[in-house]
Amino acid sequence: MPANTQAMSAGEPAKALWMSTLAFTICFAVWTIFAIIGVRIKQDLGLTEAQFGLLVGTPILTGSLVRIVLGVWTTRYGGRLVYTLTMLAAAVATFLLSYATTYPQMLLAGLGVGLAGGSFAVGVAYISPFFPAQKQGTALGIFGAGNVGAAVTKFVAPFVLLAWGWQAVAQIWAAALVVMAIVFWFTTTDDPAYRARREKGAAPRSLAQEFAPLKKAQVWRFCLYYFFAFGGFVALSLWLPRYLVGVYGFDLAVAGMIAAAYSIPGSIFRAFGGMLSDKKGARSVMYWMFGVSAVSTLILSLPAVVTPPVFIVVVFVLGFVMSLGKAAVYKHIPVYYPDSVGAVGGVVGMVGGLGGFVLPIAFGLLKDATGLWSSCFLLLFAVVAVSLIWMHLSIKQMDRRGLSVSAVAAT
Repeated sequence: MPANTQAMSAGEPAKALWMSTLAFTICFAVWTIFAIIGVRIKQDLGLTEAQFGLLVGTPILTGSLVRIVLGVWTTRYGGRLVYTLTMLAAAVATFLLSYATTYPQMLLAGLGVGLAGGSFAVGVAYISPFFPAQKQGTALGIFGAGNVGAAVTKFVAPFVLLAWGWQAVAQIWAAALVVMAIVFWFTTTDDPAYRARREKGAAPRSLAQEFAPLKKAQVWRFCLYYFFAFGGFVALSLWLPRYLVGVYGFDLAVAGMIAAAYSIPGSIFRAFGGMLSDKKGARSVMYWMFGVSAVSTLILSLPAVVTPPVFIVVVFVLGFVMSLGKAAVYKHIPVYYPDSVGAVGGVVGMVGGLGGFVLPIAFGLLKDATGLWSSCFLLLFAVVAVSLIWMHLSIKQMDRRGLSVSAVAAT
């Protein structure tokens, strides 16, 4: 059971979960803002595909790297405070983005916008102590469904952009963050683990203690899984509007709506993935995710057979199984590393987020080098293949050693 559970009121866990999820949804909408306004900025500044990939990936870089720090800070100072300050800082950067006029200024502002993505590590460490182990997969899956914020941006931002310009998108999204930060602060309480430490006057753990689990190869396997499941999801969320415009000639509004439709199952069904991980075991969910993803990315790599309807169906399937895999990865962390959720969750989230940064740049470089739009899916297929092989070999090795693994978090 989570620390100090008996001191919680009946409604505290639910309130913490749903307010955190709403906050993460808005943060994620801000984090992926360049997926839409970046297309207009590319046109205005005459950027290459690689420059565009760097632009949309810059916030992902900041949001990834900062997750380690924010995860540790959440353990030390409490998620309520860290979450609120993170949203306010990201809001300032997003508002200042509207005044950027050159490519270097855009990149600099994008680094600040990326703070919104760091909220994921805060939310995981904040929510976990509210729930017992057998319910953490479901709780973290619901929280992770805040990825749907990417769909919010893709549905709404094109219309705001066409009506008032991309600068208005940045200003409105910044205002939404400020409002959410205020609402979150006044409607939530500190998490039980932080309250227990504060009441006992316990000294914070050293950084060496926080990051001790990183010596284990298992943590880095989780990182690779999340690199694909989350990093690949973010990369495709950012890249799909450009892909649909370039390959099928869709206009930006239509491309944005299709990309948003991809983001919705890739986000909402993360909660379902958490439930499956609680009931069936994360190992089974991961096998299904990698197997279906391998087939999907291989099909999408064959442009001769991928008509627009086929592309849309297959990419939706890919987004769905990615959502299950994202939840399954994070099911493991509070089970295996209950005292280091902030640090381990932050590192896994960082690597996953780096996937969202590196992959769009790689997509652009591959397109510039080969001229093949479908080369991005060949790259994803390679990542899936390596992940599946490493996972399978590791499981076989554990079986040979006779290590018992719980059905709840088998890996």
